[in-house]
Amino acid sequence: MACRSSSGEGSSNGSAAPASAAPQSDPSQAGRPRIVVLGDSLTAGLGLLETQAYPALLQTKLDTDGYEYEVENGGVSGDTSAGGLRRLDWALQGNVKVLVLALGANDGLRGLSVAEMKNNLTQIISRARDRNVMVILAGMEAPPNYGQEYAAAFRGAFREIAQKERVLFIPFLLDGVAGHSNLNQADGIHPNEQGARIVAETVWKALRPALDQIAVS
Repeated sequence: MACRSSSGEGSSNGSAAPASAAPQSDPSQAGRPRIVVLGDSLTAGLGLLETQAYPALLQTKLDTDGYEYEVENGGVSGDTSAGGLRRLDWALQGNVKVLVLALGANDGLRGLSVAEMKNNLTQIISRARDRNVMVILAGMEAPPNYGQEYAAAFRGAFREIAQKERVLFIPFLLDGVAGHSNLNQADGIHPNEQGARIVAETVWKALRPALDQIAVS
């Protein structure tokens, strides 16, 4: 399966340095247009096998339904929106048609500036559009320990970006998974195998119509 997964230390303590992995590719999928999932450890599949991470599950759905795309797992454990912006040019190399933007969880875990996060995500969207890449923005939630005001501003930032930039929007990447102990690993943050399947289905509900839209445009 032509996905790249990057993993390292978990992001739950907010002190992990981003990790990176060497590109991996499947010759059988060479030349396919690409879908890049730009994210953190939730995307990289921390604690899971590469084939269990939700980008790999998206690849299976694409192959099963006859969509000729290659999914690139651009997840880097510990990454923030600023880190994603720094590595964006590298992530968008090649024939990228769709960017699933799934960053911000570590910004929230560390209590980083919501305004700066919004600026970073907006820049990512703008630069992707400059390359004619369709963007799907996945919303995140901040933990309650920084207070209700921060949590509300954090949550609202994603919706505001989606509305202003007119991008496809997934309100919460971990919808139906966060807060359910049976769907998460022992840290209570990262989905387990069953939880990752739910995340993949959440993303797929936005991704499939986007690909159909590209096909008729």
